[in-house]
Amino acid sequence: MGVINCTPDSFYPGGRHREPEQAVRRYHEVVEEGAHLADVGGESTRPGSEPVTAEEEWARIAPVVEAARRAGHPVPLSVDTTKYDVAARALDAGAAMLNDVSALRFEPRLADLAAHHGAGLVLMHMQGTPATMQRDPAYRDPVAEIRGELATAVSLAAARGVAAEQILVDPGIGFGKTLAHNLTLLARLNEFALLGRPILIGCSRKGFLGAILDGPPAERLEGTLAAHAAAVCAGASVVRVHDVRAHVRAMKVLDAVLAARSGTVSRDA
Repeated sequence: MGVINCTPDSFYPGGRHREPEQAVRRYHEVVEEGAHLADVGGESTRPGSEPVTAEEEWARIAPVVEAARRAGHPVPLSVDTTKYDVAARALDAGAAMLNDVSALRFEPRLADLAAHHGAGLVLMHMQGTPATMQRDPAYRDPVAEIRGELATAVSLAAARGVAAEQILVDPGIGFGKTLAHNLTLLARLNEFALLGRPILIGCSRKGFLGAILDGPPAERLEGTLAAHAAAVCAGASVVRVHDVRAHVRAMKVLDAVLAARSGTVSRDA
């Protein structure tokens, strides 16, 4: 899943595409580089960020939504939003998925939209809000608690008519978690298989990698690739990334290794 941030304040400068022309160009790059999905967002959810209005958020992403429509949606378009009006306009314009970082806590009606349109719905765990999530996050057992909250969100979505095959779950790396929490989630990611839904993981250039590597976002590509490879080996189905081309190549090798492990690749492949 290739990231397209139509924001002036995302944590990774290389991922910001504030001007409409930049954002549309990035959309086409994400597709050309081999992404299976494109994820566009118009509101930063970095730690400490503040929300923007629905009108501002829509104005930021509308050029990308329109570019995807004109291109005939060569890959499904996901919209990273917690707002009903933004989600409704995006789905009406042809978007295929909603990526909700609040797992329906902020706006349960997103499930109604997903059900009505038959759209994908990513339910991501976050402790608190983007503005507060990194203020001393605490868990007794992060895996058990986060899995439980995601199970509640999956049940809520189902109760509002979302079919099971439409739902993905995301434990929310970096969203209300310490370094230790993030590493525990990755180390025990296989336990989220109990939810029975595909797992999406987004580690791309995040702060916990900087804590390990002692470097800014621009120097975290190798760490991102390592974290995402570990996640896929533990059962993740989708990785959300800034660096599409590098991930396509890395995952091609990883897929070959996993196929060999399962005995589904020929000796001559």
